[in-house]
Amino acid sequence: MRFRKMESIVEAVGNTPMVRLRALEMDAPGTKLYAKLEYANPGGSVKDRPARQMMLDAIEDGRLRSDRILIDATSGNTGVAYSLLGAAMGFRMQLVMPSNVSQARKDIISAYGTEIIYSDPMEGSDGAIRMVRNLVSEDPDRYFYADQYSNPSNPRAHYLGTGQEIIEQVGDEITHFVAGLGTSGTCMGTTRRLHEHSRKVQCIAVEPAEALHGLEGLKHMASSLVPEIYDPTVPDEILPIGTDAGWDMSDRLAAEEGLHVGHSTGANVAAALEVAKRADASCVVAIACDRGDRYFAPMKWEKHYEW
Repeated sequence: MRFRKMESIVEAVGNTPMVRLRALEMDAPGTKLYAKLEYANPGGSVKDRPARQMMLDAIEDGRLRSDRILIDATSGNTGVAYSLLGAAMGFRMQLVMPSNVSQARKDIISAYGTEIIYSDPMEGSDGAIRMVRNLVSEDPDRYFYADQYSNPSNPRAHYLGTGQEIIEQVGDEITHFVAGLGTSGTCMGTTRRLHEHSRKVQCIAVEPAEALHGLEGLKHMASSLVPEIYDPTVPDEILPIGTDAGWDMSDRLAAEEGLHVGHSTGANVAAALEVAKRADASCVVAIACDRGDRYFAPMKWEKHYEW
């Protein structure tokens, strides 16, 4: 698969590698701990999967056409994914994002020719969502509103892709799966697929322990606009992780495993290591959402910031 010839960069999404975290395993003897490296997607994050699925499904049923602009609210990874795929597939893109996102993210998205519309920085991702809804309501025929927070194609991407790949990679070894809650698509779709596996797999959702947190990409559901695709009954457990734990684990992954990852990945792996210490755990898989280099640029944190 690594050396296959592709007709378009769109085909490069998915089939991401999995790496064993042997240094961390020393804290949980007898348990295998893996990270699924979603930053190996062409856009550099797990968000390539739902962006592609939402676009392909919309093309198939006619919602996304050449005379319509794809629009959505984002403040980072999904915006990069939309922009890359839009450029490759020939669609016009408009993205609404808080004006205080880092310059690096603005530059990456703009490089693909995407038009950025800025929302109130103090309202975070929820403010961007409200703005895009207003724009679409004023001129619905102009847009295809992808709506990553409500679009069933978001979790479907992970049901068809991420979950199936994990089964193919670790098979009946897997006992636990860990993913963070942002739009919740990764957790919802992958969990549904793993729950169909012949072996019982415990699926754990990670969310920030506090409403005011620094784990970009993760939502504290009780204090946020809850995505329509989120169903709290799908995961077997919801595990709160503090900001310090996520940041510390990101540092540890870089220093001990050679994995430079973002803080949402740090939170996922911190939770996975906690789970790996349980008596019923023998193989734990966590999602590595994106690379750490996207977090070098300074930014202002606020309550509902969403990556």
